[in-house]
Amino acid sequence: MVVYLNGRFMPEEHAKISIHDRGFLYGDGLFEAVRIYNQETFLWSDHIARFQHGCEVLGLRSPFTGYEIHRLVQETIKRNTLNDGLVRFTLSRGPGQRGYSPKGADHPTFVITPHLLPERPARYRVIISRVRLLADDAISDFKSINKLHQIVARSEADAAGVHEALLTNNKGLVVEGTTTNLFWIKAGTVCTPPIRGILAGTTRAHVLRLCTRLGIPTSEANIRPDPLREVDGVFVTSCAAEIMEVSHLDGRRLKSSPLVAKLKRSYRV
Repeated sequence: MVVYLNGRFMPEEHAKISIHDRGFLYGDGLFEAVRIYNQETFLWSDHIARFQHGCEVLGLRSPFTGYEIHRLVQETIKRNTLNDGLVRFTLSRGPGQRGYSPKGADHPTFVITPHLLPERPARYRVIISRVRLLADDAISDFKSINKLHQIVARSEADAAGVHEALLTNNKGLVVEGTTTNLFWIKAGTVCTPPIRGILAGTTRAHVLRLCTRLGIPTSEANIRPDPLREVDGVFVTSCAAEIMEVSHLDGRRLKSSPLVAKLKRSYRV
């Protein structure tokens, strides 16, 4: 694959960053992963808006405007003939002095990498992770490259032989997956947790807009693990998985709702 690193396109095996890069040392940076269909970016405006919001919160200076990033992403797609897949662009604060202070880190690292996607199952089996997130964490609503909570939860899913792990927060509410946003269906309404201490997913926003277009009522609501097992249907969303129905939670079969299939049929229409 051909990647972009700090002003140059190159074979991925030639791409190197400094051992003093703050992204490597401290997770000091953020990223976006954009779905590609027919060599075109999907939901681009949502992705770049979230990226720019993250830059503001972290005080990161992007070397490029949103328009310039899109042009570089499109060139990456073209050079790799990526018809269907995913492109990730990552910004770190770059090399700096030892310690947490960002002072002196004035040369950010910017990387674009293309990715093919593996085949996915028809439905997900998931577990409730033991990992707890902090409610109202302001850094959680964009894609920071510091993802240790999600990594630990994902390792639990791997050990259990399932596709995804759902995380709760310190209030005991089920809030999101490791790489997905959570939805459930109750009495014909599509529900999802509010954006408080969780990722503001671009696919989540797209699904809510899609529900409005299809005349499906929606609600931002809170839910705990036991009530989640009793709802009329559960699905998770991400740019890679799109809309993925959940068939089992902690080994227990869940109900299936025809609304999930309806949303899937209209996802890219």
